[in-house]
Amino acid sequence: MLPGSIQITGEALSGAEIKDICDSLKENSVRLLSVRGCQLSDRDFGRVCRGVAESHSLAQLNLNLGVVSTIGRTKQLADALKANRSLQTLFLHGSPLLDAGLVTLNGALSTHPSLVSLDLGDCMLGDEAVRLICGMLPPDGAKSGLKELTLSANPAVSTQGWARLAIAVAHSSQLRVLNLDYNPLGDHIAGMLAVAVASSRTLEVLDLEGTGLTNQSAQVFLDMVENYPTSLRVLVLAENDISPELQQQISDLLSEGEEEEDKDGEARGRSVPPREKPAWVPHSNSSSSQMVLMTSGLGESFLAETEM
Repeated sequence: MLPGSIQITGEALSGAEIKDICDSLKENSVRLLSVRGCQLSDRDFGRVCRGVAESHSLAQLNLNLGVVSTIGRTKQLADALKANRSLQTLFLHGSPLLDAGLVTLNGALSTHPSLVSLDLGDCMLGDEAVRLICGMLPPDGAKSGLKELTLSANPAVSTQGWARLAIAVAHSSQLRVLNLDYNPLGDHIAGMLAVAVASSRTLEVLDLEGTGLTNQSAQVFLDMVENYPTSLRVLVLAENDISPELQQQISDLLSEGEEEEDKDGEARGRSVPPREKPAWVPHSNSSSSQMVLMTSGLGESFLAETEM
């Protein structure tokens, strides 16, 4: 029997339900486990972590919306990730990790042999966490690194923290998708990111929705796309103070690049799972729409089956 999925949202899980989940993990019959927004005791959370540690089939784990609610649970998850070798995608969106939580998880995340996609959106992270995350974006092929990174809605990160991330993105040898939506970035940080995109050989998707940008940022991105070779295929600029005309110009240029890649037979298939979005929207002074492409980083259609 092929490994399947367990997807539960917003429920209080009983001991019996936890036992069924753990048994399935230990039997290697689960490839996708999502307990998004669920309530479970500390003891049961520990049982699930032990099941994750023993599983050889689990590829995606979704603990979004407060399941990892304490530093104790963060330590249990770190121990599970140190033992697990199969996990490729980890969602922790909406977990109150703080920098201390990233310090706890860092050893397990940075040395995991299979992890390529990480969602740390709305996790109350700061500059120390970003510094650690940059270590997961290695500048050469000497070791594996993240292909997809989500840092949405972490407003405590300073300009220095975002500058550090921009440098890491510029030199990353693998990162393809970067989601920074709903952070108060502004035009200055967006300029740093434009330089990083121009330098990157791999980045294809950049989400800057609701990040306090203006036409100044959009013009920088437009000049970059017009005049410099780039791997970028999708730039999300919705919910910013940017004219629809500028957004359309950028989108058209990126689409032209994608069409040329298709003609050359080099375009790669993408699965398109949904992604957690912050409940709060700090910048909503533009109603213009923008195409959003999300990828799994794994090329596996099963990832599109879950609602994050």
